[in-house]
Amino acid sequence: MTEPASETEAEPASDSAPVRVLLVDDDPLVRSGLRLMLGGASGVEIVAEAADGAEVEPLVDAHAPDVVLMDIRMPTVDGLAATEALRRRPHPPEVVMLTTFNTDDHVLRALRAGAAGFVLKHTPPARIVEAVRKVAAGEPVLSPAVVRQLITQVADGGGRGDRAALARRRLALLGDREREVALAVGRGRSNAEIAADLFMSVPTVKTHVSRILTKLDLNNRVQIALLVNDAGEP
Repeated sequence: MTEPASETEAEPASDSAPVRVLLVDDDPLVRSGLRLMLGGASGVEIVAEAADGAEVEPLVDAHAPDVVLMDIRMPTVDGLAATEALRRRPHPPEVVMLTTFNTDDHVLRALRAGAAGFVLKHTPPARIVEAVRKVAAGEPVLSPAVVRQLITQVADGGGRGDRAALARRRLALLGDREREVALAVGRGRSNAEIAADLFMSVPTVKTHVSRILTKLDLNNRVQIALLVNDAGEP
């Protein structure tokens, strides 16, 4: 679903504005660890912290973060509800979900809501920093293990019922070339691979992906892949 990027690509330019991050986790020790980890990374700035999803929208209004790094499970308003609320806003920040598990259906719901990334709390610090930088640059982040699990979950539950019918109707809104690109995204092909497969340039692929996102009112290519799998497309 996602395409790999090197750490060099993810590094911010020295003269670029730092990635502004809001930390959201009900465990103060976790927040402290994340603050130390991200606060010491170049090109990253922690602008605020929250202990519950109920605090997220006011803090986004006050601090305009680029990325919200948010726990899924919190006692009052969980990260799923907070993500859904954020992504309904105009010009929302990107959301990276942070949790201790990687096999829960909540992950799928978070991605459908528009979360751009999903990292486990035991992920090495450098990878969490890299994930924040990538989503700020518009690149979804999922570990290969999570991608495989999500494809399996969608394949098991997709292609049937109302969700499948709706997904097929939405894909029907695309032109022939856009549909070919969408199906390739659903197979996990990178832009370079799609360009080679379909005999087009990488910039043309990027243009098609942007048009698909706009036409289908989606946030990122992960959601394109989920829609394709929901429709039961090969």
